[in-house]
Amino acid sequence: MRRIRKTNPRIISLIRKLRKKSNETGAKIWKDIAERLEGPSRNYAEVNVGKIARYASRGETVVIPGKLLGSGEIDFPVTVVALSFSEGARKKIAEAGGRCLTIEEIIEENPKGSGIRIMR
Repeated sequence: MRRIRKTNPRIISLIRKLRKKSNETGAKIWKDIAERLEGPSRNYAEVNVGKIARYASRGETVVIPGKLLGSGEIDFPVTVVALSFSEGARKKIAEAGGRCLTIEEIIEENPKGSGIRIMR
């Protein structure tokens, strides 16, 4: 079987950083996200803002190993961490009083990965 390798330098360095942080801190969440990002990009999560509104609670931190899309509405603040964001999603999260962070930023902000939910 042919082995597929990532070519995007950002994804490669992010996977390495996630694995390193997981080994340093013992936080299994970073290893889980790294494994999800190692797979094909067509299998990356694509989550709408409406799904976050249904399943997340006020003030929670949600990680999406993929892209956050802008369909749906949200009316409470939540911190969303994703590989990428659509402009509409970024605007809706900001209007609700939430924050949009990249995965690299949350690794530095919360190295233990405590209080984080992975959403797919």
